[in-house]
Amino acid sequence: MKRLLIRPGAIGDFIVSLPAMESLCAECTEVWCAGQNVSLAGFADAAQSIVSAGLDRVGLLPASDVLERLRGFDSIISWYGANNNDFRECVRALPFRFLPALPDGNMHAVEFYNRQAVQEGGNPSRFPAIRCPEAPRSFAVVHPFASSLAKRTPMQVFESVAGKLAASMPVHWLCGPEERLDGAVRFDDLFELACWLRQARIYVGNDSGITHLASAVETPVVALFMQGPGIPLPRVWAPRGPAVHVLPQLL
Repeated sequence: MKRLLIRPGAIGDFIVSLPAMESLCAECTEVWCAGQNVSLAGFADAAQSIVSAGLDRVGLLPASDVLERLRGFDSIISWYGANNNDFRECVRALPFRFLPALPDGNMHAVEFYNRQAVQEGGNPSRFPAIRCPEAPRSFAVVHPFASSLAKRTPMQVFESVAGKLAASMPVHWLCGPEERLDGAVRFDDLFELACWLRQARIYVGNDSGITHLASAVETPVVALFMQGPGIPLPRVWAPRGPAVHVLPQLL
């Protein structure tokens, strides 16, 4: 059977659904996802971005080529387009199974997606896992950023933590492509970043996709979660891994 998994969303969204997606793999599995996450889909036989696949054209622009390609799959499990009536109408003759893309808030996101996978015949694992080459762990990583300013712990907290860690190991500050911090390490490819994080003895960061990435390579993680109105709850969105410690931070 040839199966397509369509998973939109940011880095953290993709990582918390990894156990579910892996458990739903068939004899041949392809993943369509956000462009930044393509390199994290190593469990699949093939992967590409939703945009490069042309899926975003379906229901909006001419997309006969995309529909023809979709007909080549025996099964399509999609977290994309469930609430888009135009999209659903265009693909109604295809073997789509739509699943809710956002957790309901009653359980952790990993458990939410895992329950979906079980209902589809999967047997998911407990923790998201990104498999990187084994390497000695020799340094600390501090990542003081997040997608939302409301989720960012004050910089002085990270500076204090970095100062204490520096007494026993080298400390590297980490930045994303659009963040600015002199001397920080940057990676364009998320799998390359994952392999680098796999070499860290400890990672300290906010509620961010990169914090999920660090936990998925089994690096010990300290996740600082800001608490306040409109800010995601750690009981739903905390990173899941064998060595994760969540510290709520009050506004």
